[in-house]
Amino acid sequence: MGTTVTPYNTSKSKATQVEEMFDSIAPKYDFLNRTLSLGIDVLWRKKAIKLLAKNNPKIILDVATGTADLALEAISINPQKIIGIDISEGMLELGRKKILAKNLQSIITLQKADSENLPFAEHAFDATMVAFGVRNFEHLPKGLSEIYRTLKPGGTLMVLEFSKPENFPIKQLYSFYFKNILPLIGKLVSKDNAAYNYLPDSVEAFPHGKNFITILENVGFKNVKQTKLTFGVASIYLAVKP
Repeated sequence: MGTTVTPYNTSKSKATQVEEMFDSIAPKYDFLNRTLSLGIDVLWRKKAIKLLAKNNPKIILDVATGTADLALEAISINPQKIIGIDISEGMLELGRKKILAKNLQSIITLQKADSENLPFAEHAFDATMVAFGVRNFEHLPKGLSEIYRTLKPGGTLMVLEFSKPENFPIKQLYSFYFKNILPLIGKLVSKDNAAYNYLPDSVEAFPHGKNFITILENVGFKNVKQTKLTFGVASIYLAVKP
């Protein structure tokens, strides 16, 4: 069901390494996202929020919010409050600037917190969303259990995450791009030698598809559904806390 991959493979914990990595690449993160995905990541977020909107959530938690792209997109479904958390202060600082520029600070607030030890009470949120963050959890079931704990009964979890195409020739093209082109561009732009090698490694190790659905169900979630995006390059998972 996948193995834990760390950015630098040192004696530090994965959480510490991920925090340091994202602090390092934060200034170039949004630019690289748009460039390396050819802008498709914007469409993926729009689709994910559109699916989340069906349950009309008002109080939303955005785990691994990064620079708050998903939180800002969620404004389109008229929530009362969005709380974004991340372990990288560098990413959060950029997110706060974007929120302030749009004058949305009364709706969206960001704070530093660990996904595996959420500083919130039980049943606090109508929905929780995670975009490209669950594969960075050091202990995936623990992080998902924390999300489960803080969701209200009937609340929805939405996860947007990379997956792996299975059909020729997309599978082969995707693999070549992820393992060769993406790390090279990422290294040249971000000046971080390890960060964009970690990305394909972490995607390779992530238990996507049926394996991830099984983990969600083992945590307690019901009605888990997967929607594949762009030939299976990414997937949206929706799950309900009964």
